Amino acid sequence: MSDYEYLIHTTDLCKSYGPHMALENLNLKVKKGATGLLGPNGAGKSTFLKTMLGLIQATSGEGQVLGHDIRTEGPAIRSRIGYMPEYDALNPEMEAIYQVKYSGELLGMNPTVAMSRAHEVLQYVGLGEQRYREIGGFSTGMKQATKLACSIIHDPELIIADEPSNGLDSVAREFMINTMQNMVNAGDRSVMMASHLMDDVERVCENMILLHKGKLAAQGKIADLKDIDREIEIHVWGNASKLEEKMLSIGMVVRREGRIMRILHESEDITTKILACAAEVGSQIRRMHEYEASLEDLFIVIMENLGYEIKTSEDLLRSPVHARQVDAPGHMGGGS
Repeated sequence: MSDYEYLIHTTDLCKSYGPHMALENLNLKVKKGATGLLGPNGAGKSTFLKTMLGLIQATSGEGQVLGHDIRTEGPAIRSRIGYMPEYDALNPEMEAIYQVKYSGELLGMNPTVAMSRAHEVLQYVGLGEQRYREIGGFSTGMKQATKLACSIIHDPELIIADEPSNGLDSVAREFMINTMQNMVNAGDRSVMMASHLMDDVERVCENMILLHKGKLAAQGKIADLKDIDREIEIHVWGNASKLEEKMLSIGMVVRREGRIMRILHESEDITTKILACAAEVGSQIRRMHEYEASLEDLFIVIMENLGYEIKTSEDLLRSPVHARQVDAPGHMGGGS
């Protein structure tokens, strides 16, 4: 096993298709554990993953995965990584056991060993009793589980899962997330999980990378990044609009959803100021507490800091973002 400090390490990595920059000056250091790879469609996630696997060549810059050079050691990288693609990569006419066994053989495993491991991993992903069924008759959840089994048959050090819970019902999604958590916690394996379902990322991953328009928008521990902007949440009864106007007039940063408001925790006396404003306009504050930011809140904060008008994660992840070209701030992990 090679000696390496980071699972993935890139320096000024770029990938262009003619004039289009799919990846621009990415400087990443990904440590062992679980990392979420996030970003809207067209952000460069799939290009980044394929470049890390040595499937496409970088235009410029350097990159290492598990200590191997992405330019010259693609086969060595792929032999130590399990890749679960988003797209359908299964033969509907094959029985699951033989599809998984075939994946092992493609990686150079002895057929007997591959068959033995195929039984083990299908049991692990919850398909032990269905392993002799044709994949064409599987539900979406069973197909996703089969793809996961194919990716872990050779016991890889790093599993790259591209949208692993995409299209799953609540039961199958819960099983997939639990399996991912298991691989990281009990199995001591590293996972890079690309997803637009932020709840799933937050449950599985400790770290995250956010790409936008091929650039690095944020990188680091989710818990640390969520501390970018702490807020106080208040539940207001009566004169909510007047209270909002009053707080805004004295320079407070307020986000409002009906009778619930979140005020940026800019100073230690923020609660005293909020209560003074409420008393002045005749509002009752029924509840006040430190707001526990979600990953969705973090997205909104990051994109606002970058100069994008984003209201919800759906705005960010499902709709094209038309915005001016900007650089990520240095304090958020950007390269500029």
